[in-house]
Amino acid sequence: MPDSPDIEVDAEIDTDGTATGTDGTRTDGPAPAPGAPGARRTARPSSALERRLLAARAAAPGYREVGATRGARLPAGYAHLRRRVHLGHGPEVLERAGRFVLGWGCQLGTGFAVHPYAPAATGATVLLRLALPGTRWPRLVIPCRVVWTVEEPDRIGFAYGTLPGHPECGEESFVVSMDAAGEVWFEVSAFSRLAAWYARLGRPVAALCQYLAIERYLSAVLRAAAAGEAPGSGRRRA
Repeated sequence: MPDSPDIEVDAEIDTDGTATGTDGTRTDGPAPAPGAPGARRTARPSSALERRLLAARAAAPGYREVGATRGARLPAGYAHLRRRVHLGHGPEVLERAGRFVLGWGCQLGTGFAVHPYAPAATGATVLLRLALPGTRWPRLVIPCRVVWTVEEPDRIGFAYGTLPGHPECGEESFVVSMDAAGEVWFEVSAFSRLAAWYARLGRPVAALCQYLAIERYLSAVLRAAAAGEAPGSGRRRA
């Protein structure tokens, strides 16, 4: 499966504040027709990005409670966050929203790029990449690992945990479920504490950003459930 959003030739910035240019990358394949999706200059992932991915794959999560978002009780010593929204009724809504979530629809619909792109699978390591719209600041590159997935008749979703280099330390889950009455819900659960020095300095701003991100996750899944979006259709170029 191809990588998620196309990668532009510009600078990247790791979450430790180190910027790296991607000069020397080359464009792939024939140019798309004018006005077609992807009608822009794109390039293969830079060697710097691939080095970050290899380093992230070799790293271990920076917290002990890996997988704790599976349970009803989140671990002590972290900030906790739970948000739930009603999506509709019936197995079709569950399946549609669940596939959207497993396809990283929450993240892609919120402005992140996912590298390498593939539906969430336990053990997969990804780099979430984020650029500030309308600026020339380098992208943030945030390493994460999928720590569990679930695909059951009444429950679909996954969780990822942070890796060294992430501004936070902890775990976040994204689960679509159907109750005994057939009502379908989407819930985001998270436990985290700030890890990077710049995040700790801006603690109130970091907390607000997390809250706003989760609100956007909820909105993205609501739209997908209502509109019947295909998995991965929320992909955005970053």
